[in-house]
Amino acid sequence: MTTLGINIDHIANVRQARLATEPDPVQLAYLAELGGADGITIHLREDRRHIQERDLNLLRQTIGSRLNLEMAATKEMLDIALGTKPDMVTLVPEKREEITTEGGLNIEQSKANIKNIIEILKSNNIPTSLFIDPIATQIEASLEVGAKWIEIHTGSYAMSKLNKQEFEFSKIKEGVIKARSLGLRVNAGHGLTYQNVEPIASIEGIEELNIGHTIIARAIAVGLKDAVKEMKYLILNPRKEPFFGS
Repeated sequence: MTTLGINIDHIANVRQARLATEPDPVQLAYLAELGGADGITIHLREDRRHIQERDLNLLRQTIGSRLNLEMAATKEMLDIALGTKPDMVTLVPEKREEITTEGGLNIEQSKANIKNIIEILKSNNIPTSLFIDPIATQIEASLEVGAKWIEIHTGSYAMSKLNKQEFEFSKIKEGVIKARSLGLRVNAGHGLTYQNVEPIASIEGIEELNIGHTIIARAIAVGLKDAVKEMKYLILNPRKEPFFGS
């Protein structure tokens, strides 16, 4: 059965847009778990554009499901992972100028560094997944550097026009078959929505889908009505005497 990891970076995006204290991704991760999330995924980026170290530390202490830390393959992030010990680390490519992750890691170009990081994490009982495109050479390279997991980048499928979607889907399916034949465990994610997730979820061998933006967008839509009603009630029914605490 395929499980669901919820990426809550986009909650932090809203908070950081105002450098405010809300919405708090730590609090809303709890609601995601109540909704059935099997895991919580966060990406601690070098520029700290959304998730902060405070979020990582509190989530490690409070969530009841699995914590998956997405991070770049750098010494700074390795030290943070070793200090917080998430349930899984997913190594992802990272560029400051990108809006969101644009593709998978090029394992072949960074074999020595990635292999070293995987070995250090493994020695600290932290499993590592590699976020890669569904390309045979990258899947093979993932095995060579010692990974036990990969996460297949589904962005090309999710962004493709209808006449190209079947082709992109077949690449993902073939990638899953290839990875499983090599003994790798497989997750997948990026760009998946309520409209396109079902074909990917039907692929045998994918253990978990990591999904974020579309769920947060849906939450805003279905929750906005009640949020406005609550605020309107307070405005129309204020306390007769202002209360500012003791």
